[in-house]
Amino acid sequence: MSGYSSVCNRGVYEAGDQRNAPQSELRNSERFEEGKVHSHDRLDSKDERSIANRLAAEERREDAGDDKETAMSKKDPTLPAKMHGNEPSKGAKIDAQLQAEEEEYLRRKGKA
Repeated sequence: MSGYSSVCNRGVYEAGDQRNAPQSELRNSERFEEGKVHSHDRLDSKDERSIANRLAAEERREDAGDDKETAMSKKDPTLPAKMHGNEPSKGAKIDAQLQAEEEEYLRRKGKA
């Protein structure tokens, strides 16, 4: 039946790359890890993941911590822009200034 179409050539209807994964692969994989990366939006109300999978994803998200660039920006707000070869924004400069003032205030308060 696959060759009797007047719409398209028969190559469209043949299996080619449209094959299912072998059963041996399906038995060895974890159910939660089957999906594609970023295929689930954790805030999507229409997502049909189970509550257990949502809880597991939330635990992983909490354990992940900050990436390298975020951790460095907490130390120096102007650092990400400088690392990328750009001038820091006005807000980043103000944040750095406020951070320096707060550190100085805490040092004075601790020594007094």
